[in-house]
Amino acid sequence: MPLILDSSPSPSPPLAAIEPSPATVRRREHNESDAIIVGAGILGTSLAVTLARQGRSVILLEKSLKEPDRIVGELLQPGGVQGLEKLGLRDCLDDIDGIRVKGYEVIYYGSGVHIPYPANAAGEEGREGGGAFDGEKSGIREVKRPEGRSFHHGRFIQKLRAAAMCEENISLIESTVTGIIKNGWTGQVLGVEAETKDGSQNVYFGQLTVLADGYASRFRKEYITHAPVSNSKFYGLELIDADLPRPLHGQVILGEGAPVLLYQIGTRETRALVDVPDGTPTASTANGGVKGHLRNVVLPSLPPCVQPSFARALDDGKLRSMPNSWLPPSTQQVPGMVLLGDAMNMRHPLTGGGMTVAFNDVVMLRDLLSPANVPDLGDTARVKRQMRRFHWRRKNLTGVINILAQALYSLFAANDPQLKALQLGCFRYFQQGGQCIDGPVGLLAGIIRQPFVLFYHFFAVALLAIWLVLSQSPVYRFPLTLVESVGIFWKACVVIFPFIFSEMRS
Repeated sequence: MPLILDSSPSPSPPLAAIEPSPATVRRREHNESDAIIVGAGILGTSLAVTLARQGRSVILLEKSLKEPDRIVGELLQPGGVQGLEKLGLRDCLDDIDGIRVKGYEVIYYGSGVHIPYPANAAGEEGREGGGAFDGEKSGIREVKRPEGRSFHHGRFIQKLRAAAMCEENISLIESTVTGIIKNGWTGQVLGVEAETKDGSQNVYFGQLTVLADGYASRFRKEYITHAPVSNSKFYGLELIDADLPRPLHGQVILGEGAPVLLYQIGTRETRALVDVPDGTPTASTANGGVKGHLRNVVLPSLPPCVQPSFARALDDGKLRSMPNSWLPPSTQQVPGMVLLGDAMNMRHPLTGGGMTVAFNDVVMLRDLLSPANVPDLGDTARVKRQMRRFHWRRKNLTGVINILAQALYSLFAANDPQLKALQLGCFRYFQQGGQCIDGPVGLLAGIIRQPFVLFYHFFAVALLAIWLVLSQSPVYRFPLTLVESVGIFWKACVVIFPFIFSEMRS
């Protein structure tokens, strides 16, 4: 039998007064609901709670209710905290030994630049969402800066699932979905087939089926023409009592190789994520594999204060990996079904934007699929119209985060002279301070939701990179330097425009 977790009725009313609603009876006895959600992860669980609080009956299916143990999904940007608050789930960040995140420290060949989250954001999205803020005294005025949170992924997921189990309109069931049930004539998705750990088979029916089964979705290829593209992996270590250059900040280490990301996930624990592109020569078997690469190439490039804890973690041997994937978004036109979360759209996790995208997608769906706009989730035509609106409305935030993640990774993992010039231009741009850091980090944080701002800052970096090349070149090399400058600008276009076009496709 499947493990079914429903909310327990409050003991305060008399037992005779507790009468389950017809929708609850159908869900518990006949496996019928308004919505079936496959995957009790970040998006699936928060969407289930949101729909349930709107009066929808929800069946939430998850193959394992054990606490997940992942090396990504551990840093929530300020825009994600705001989204969580709008959904009424802010308390899920409490009591998980979470760490405040105030911004970033980018270290380029040993030289660092501090990039705090922008103070002016507190008066925009911050007050609307009621996010977490850090107060600073500036003269006589207190400056408010938004904050993110970092934590152990599994602990956060379990808090979200606990919130779902408290909702009367949700049945959380431990079961693996094995197939999609369709109407043979119309192709309408009617529900799913599932199998429990003991091998028993069940079927679940819903007016709308949501597939949110993550980056390794088993059903994606049947409904989306795009396939995820992965050219590198993050290798993760958990450092104990690491001495970070700037506590309460994400640390991005740039050097000869691909970037390294460090951030606290607990009082004593720090996550180290090392990007290793496919085919890296120093990670070959002859050179000791990935561990050899980490010990011989990455370890010496880290700040000296971090090296002891990194070496200890490497000696412990608890090294795990996860592919860094890119999957552009797609419109949802399958009758009776939608794909959401990483099953539908992924970007490089370097910028920590995945959970911010997920929570803000749910905020948007809360309004688009509300009972006022879609009284019946079985109204396929209306749901499809709302999902098309969803696809385009999410661009201001999600499009920005998608493009920024891919473009920034291209610069930070620079592997040719033009990209190296753009990487240096990016670091020098950050060193200018002011809007040169407030704009980019506001985009990364999910606070500034204006695609043109991304376009402006990216090409400002490109022009600065060109200026650096021109100003440092002798006069007699000017013709050659001019050609190099054109190559840098062309490379900038090659980096960003494919991702812009992918966002414009329907």
